[in-house]
Amino acid sequence: MKLSGNYLFLFGLLAIFLAFTACDTDDPEARAAKDRQKILDYIEENDLDAYEVESGVFVVIEVEGSGSHPHEGSTVRMAYQGYLLDGTLFDSATDANIFLPNTVRGFRIGVMEFRRGGKGIILIPSGMGYGETGTVSIPRNSVLIFHVEIIDFY
Repeated sequence: MKLSGNYLFLFGLLAIFLAFTACDTDDPEARAAKDRQKILDYIEENDLDAYEVESGVFVVIEVEGSGSHPHEGSTVRMAYQGYLLDGTLFDSATDANIFLPNTVRGFRIGVMEFRRGGKGIILIPSGMGYGETGTVSIPRNSVLIFHVEIIDFY
């Protein structure tokens, strides 16, 4: 079967499209490595004193707070601002009650590092946030940055 020039052109476009989309879809380890580097660069550029908690989540404690830490099943009363790496604010609240099991894993892990009255930053790789799906206001594969202040928890 002989293909005409139009079909060859269309097959060529399809091949180029598939090549570009295949490059855009990273395996989880490659995405985690890219996110980790983005977070480390952000920490360095902003001269932050951060430590890694779990699975690439980093925490900066600016105000220590006192008492115990919330646990995975806690409801936390807090103020927060959520940003993308480029500084775009995607969410904020000044007095929110957040049931930690209803949050993305990276946020839950980070919040559990703080005490009552504690204040700081949580840096979350995309795989511990909204991953490849994203949300209406968060593009897919986005590293998330949360500025948090823990008011209380129970």
